[in-house]
Amino acid sequence: MNTSYPKEKINILLLENVSDVAVANFRRAGYTNVRKLTRALPEEELVQELRQCHLLGIRSKTQLTERALDAARHLHAVGAFCIGVNQVDLRAATDRGIAVFNAPYSNTRSVAELVIGAAIMLIRRVPDKNRAAHEGIWLKEAAGAFELRGKTLGIIGYGNIGSQVSVLAEALGMKVLFYDIETKLPLGNATDARSLKALLGAADVVTVHVPETDQTRNLINKTNLKWFREGAILINYARGEVIDLPALRKALESGAIGGAAVDVFPVEPEKNGDRFQTPLQGLPNVLLTPHIGGSTEEAQVNIGEDVSNKLLQYLEKGISLGSHTVPALALPPQEGAHRILHIHRNQPGVLGAINSELSKARINIVGQYLKTNERIGYVVVDVDKQLSARAAGLLKEVPGTVKVRLLY
Repeated sequence: MNTSYPKEKINILLLENVSDVAVANFRRAGYTNVRKLTRALPEEELVQELRQCHLLGIRSKTQLTERALDAARHLHAVGAFCIGVNQVDLRAATDRGIAVFNAPYSNTRSVAELVIGAAIMLIRRVPDKNRAAHEGIWLKEAAGAFELRGKTLGIIGYGNIGSQVSVLAEALGMKVLFYDIETKLPLGNATDARSLKALLGAADVVTVHVPETDQTRNLINKTNLKWFREGAILINYARGEVIDLPALRKALESGAIGGAAVDVFPVEPEKNGDRFQTPLQGLPNVLLTPHIGGSTEEAQVNIGEDVSNKLLQYLEKGISLGSHTVPALALPPQEGAHRILHIHRNQPGVLGAINSELSKARINIVGQYLKTNERIGYVVVDVDKQLSARAAGLLKEVPGTVKVRLLY
């Protein structure tokens, strides 16, 4: 699609070794000015890069702060090529009319498979036997090793990943309980545990799949670790702040918890090779992995496709479905018209002012769409081609305007 702003002048910056699939998608669409870096950028360097950036792609390490966004005067959208958007100041992005997209479903299978794999390794005490074999010790024994079949899996957070784990676990013959603060429709024969305490007391294996919020910080702590069935296994492939790690260490040392797999940590190194510390190091029957839950080649390809397509849809058509900041609109192209995107503070009278300005200038509106959230409104206006540049200029003067873009 032809856009009003020459594609070769659109600056696209991709950080943290975003999949080459995304690079290929942008170039196939005609955007030649694409830079890809393999690392995250510290704030000072990021601020400098954002001064002339139109689209930014990041993963989980880049911290997109209000200060960085202040420098991003030309930035239309951010693509978080990962599940979460905790690394982005969403309020600051919203106030500046910057769309933020991510890929909440693209690595679901990768995480779910690893959870099941970890459960098998831990319930068979493979980490202990593996360590012994590396040290030249033959440790063949059945004591303390069990099958998953017939055991109870407790899932905390029955969202995209939790429900996928549920399906895989049932296929292995497990009974599945889940707990979620929202009412969720069970898949297969899974059962709603109704309370966290009930789930923890019944499960042989507990896996956590919740976002990081004030409510989930230290969700598993020294108090409710006592609710676990003795010798149960705990798996966290969700967020680093969800489990009180010193308390978990004590529970593992006492034997109250029989094993743990942890992939996410409160503080993680910036890059490969950096030193890493956690209270769980050196404990038996513990699997520690470096935040690789979604790190498969298939997942990275899926994420690259998903997020780059969302960015292109927004850049070329104004479609904001999946955005965490700009209200969601999906609209077909309007033949014989030019499209203008208007983002404004959510205050009374803006739409009336837009229509009034265009009416006074005798500019015909071919189509119009409006969606708001609690902070901003998003208006898409299709106008006669001959007067589109004048219309865009008029809309920039409407009180409350945050950003105006002549799309095509």
